[in-house]
Amino acid sequence: MVVVMAPGATAEELDAVVKTVQDAGGSAFVSRGVHRTIVGLVGDVEQFETLNLRAYPGVVEVVRISTPYKLVSRENHPAMSTVTVSGVPIGPDTFTLIAGPCAVETPEQTLEAAKMAKAAGAALLRGGAYKPRTSPYAFQGLGEKGLRILADVRGETGLPVVTEVVDAHDVDTVASYADMLQIGTRNMQNFGLLQAVGSSGKPVMLKRGMNATIEEWLMAAEYVAQRGNLDIVLCERGIRTFETATRNTLDISAVPVVHALSHLPVVVDPSHSGGRRDLVVPLSRAAIAVGADGIIVDVHPDPGAALCDGPQALVDDDLDQLAASCRDLPPIVGRKLSSPPR
Repeated sequence: MVVVMAPGATAEELDAVVKTVQDAGGSAFVSRGVHRTIVGLVGDVEQFETLNLRAYPGVVEVVRISTPYKLVSRENHPAMSTVTVSGVPIGPDTFTLIAGPCAVETPEQTLEAAKMAKAAGAALLRGGAYKPRTSPYAFQGLGEKGLRILADVRGETGLPVVTEVVDAHDVDTVASYADMLQIGTRNMQNFGLLQAVGSSGKPVMLKRGMNATIEEWLMAAEYVAQRGNLDIVLCERGIRTFETATRNTLDISAVPVVHALSHLPVVVDPSHSGGRRDLVVPLSRAAIAVGADGIIVDVHPDPGAALCDGPQALVDDDLDQLAASCRDLPPIVGRKLSSPPR
């Protein structure tokens, strides 16, 4: 069960609802989005019904939710949500290109990639300072030095930064530099990390685990929401199947399926799903056509020298094709391309 508070509800009205639920032996989890506040109730639903919470000042609606992911469910919030990242919207009316280097290597490489991304129409800059890799001998990222580089590049280009956090102990540090925190596929069910980013006050991009079902993905999002953060963007990045022709299998059907189940925006990662430069533009076009709210793409000024995922990074003609697709195709499905903040 969830209690939906009015946009103008006061702190005292919210506290009264929480106290009433707790006095009745239940737990109340407050989640704040840009436009509204929701209180998720855990306990005896029949007991909650006797409290007549609908009559409390500041309460708009009380909803019984049948799905296990209550706060991120369309049952709770029928209208699709828009998540705003430092002035850049990600939601049902726009298509947002997020692009940049998979890994931050040097200030020069990161700045050049950011300029390429912005010229292609990107509104947000992605870049990894912490890189959890399959091999412990692979490049693991520059850490806080990489975060400082991203912050400097943001200052020069105006592009807000999306970057991954891999450890709950690093959340405060990463949040002090980033505009949006990313949870990678390997950490989708790192529940302590999910709770930490949920308490950070920053928008969160949650990538689907490579072996995760859609319900498991949405339940992971619920961990973030339960800590008070409804500014969550889901990212379909490909799942592991028997197929070996591509790095992962892009589950393009996940976009409309999740849109039917959840009010959260969904973006697609065509770079990590295909794993090949020649697949990125076709998969991006498919994402636009199926209704994705954006894509997150690898860009590198010299892919052959990249320390991470060079074979899938776009450059030159491929990036020009992506720019044309992101400019021309979203209007066909009723969207406009998001712009960087002014």
